[in-house]
Amino acid sequence: MRVLMTGGGTGGHINPAVAIANTIKRNHPDAEIAFVGTARGKETELVPKEGYPLYFMNVRGIRRSLSPKNIRALYLAWSSPIKAKKLLRRYNPDLVIGTGGYACWPVMKAATKLGIPNAVHESNALPGMAIRQLQNHVDRIYINFEQTEQLLNVRDKSKILRVGNPLREGFGAMSREAARKKLGMREGQRMVLSFGGSLGAERINETVLELMRDMAAKDPDLLVVHATGTASFEETHATFCRMGLDQLPNVTLAPYIFDMPARMAAADVVICRAGAMTVSELALMKKACVMIPSPHVADNHQYKNAKTLADSGAALLLEEKDLTGERLIRDVSMLLNDLSARRQMEENISAFARADANKVIYEDLMRMVAENGGEKTGDFDPPAPDVLPDTKKG
Repeated sequence: MRVLMTGGGTGGHINPAVAIANTIKRNHPDAEIAFVGTARGKETELVPKEGYPLYFMNVRGIRRSLSPKNIRALYLAWSSPIKAKKLLRRYNPDLVIGTGGYACWPVMKAATKLGIPNAVHESNALPGMAIRQLQNHVDRIYINFEQTEQLLNVRDKSKILRVGNPLREGFGAMSREAARKKLGMREGQRMVLSFGGSLGAERINETVLELMRDMAAKDPDLLVVHATGTASFEETHATFCRMGLDQLPNVTLAPYIFDMPARMAAADVVICRAGAMTVSELALMKKACVMIPSPHVADNHQYKNAKTLADSGAALLLEEKDLTGERLIRDVSMLLNDLSARRQMEENISAFARADANKVIYEDLMRMVAENGGEKTGDFDPPAPDVLPDTKKG
C-alpha cells in the first residue's frame, strides 16, 4: 500500500497526520508512506523524527491584502496543484489524506482531479480555509466537533463522519495512579500542569510564575510543572530565578515536556491553550482544565474550541486579554479545592473524547481503498527535481 499524507504549518495539523500514518503502518508494515508539506512549517521537525520521507511544495497562506507577498501566494495557489499532479502520477498512491493547513490544498486538489481516493480531517470546531475550499471535492471529511458539520456547506452530507481526533501513542494508556507512581509522587500531593504550546506564550509564562510564587511556595504538597516553550525558556528561566522559584523543590520549569502522557495522566488541573489536539488529549484523559486560547491563530479557532467546551461545563475559559495572575490563581484554586466541581468537569469533558478515533479512521480508509479496486502495484517513481525542487528524506 502506498499513502501520501499532506498538511502542515503547525503541530495541530501534523500530529493527526502522523497518528493516522502510524496506525496504517502498524496494520500494514510494508506500507510506503510519505508526507508533503512546506519548508517553513513544523513538519520539517516532526515528520523526519517519525522516519517518513518529507517532500516540499512551494505554497503560501493567502492574506486579505494586495501586497506583493499575497500576489505571490495567489500565483502559487494556482500553479501548485499542477506540480502536485506530477508528484501524484509518479508516486501513484492508493490513498491521499490531508489534515489541514495551506500546505495540503494543492495535493488534495490534485488528488480529487485524478480520481485518487482521498480524505481530509478537520480537528478544530471551526473548519479552516483549506478544508472549506476542498469540502465539495474530496471523498471523505472527518471531523472532531459535532458542530463542525453545521459550519460546512457540503452538498453530500453522507461523506462527513464525526470520528474525533487521531491521537499519538501513550495518551490514555496510563492510569492516574500509575502515572503518579512513575513520577514519584507521594500520597496527598496534587499537581498543576501548564503549557502554552511548543513555541510558548509570554503571558501564560508570566502568570504561571505568579501562581508558583503565590500558591506553590505556600503549599509544599502542590506540584507545579510548566513548559515555557523553546523560544521563551531562557527569558522565563531568568525571571524564575530572580523570583527565587529555583529554590522551591515542588516547582518545575522546562522548555518542553517530553513525557506529556504521564504528566497529564498524573495532573489534577491543566492550564493550556485550546488547540484541537490538546482538547482531544484532555477529553480522553478526563482532565479538569483552564483553557487560555491563543488570540494569534487563524479565524480565532482556539477560542471557538474552548468556548464549545466551556458552554458544556467541560472547561474554564480564560481569554488572554483577561489573564492576570490573580484570576488564574482563583480559577486553579477553585478546581483544586472543590472536588465536586472538578469531578463534574472531568465527566463533562470526557463526552468530547473518541478513544477509537484511530481505529475508525483506519477502517474507513481501508474501505475506500477496497471500493476503488484495492491496492495498486508498481514501483515508486521518485519525484523529479522540477516537480518538487526541495526534498528531504526523514
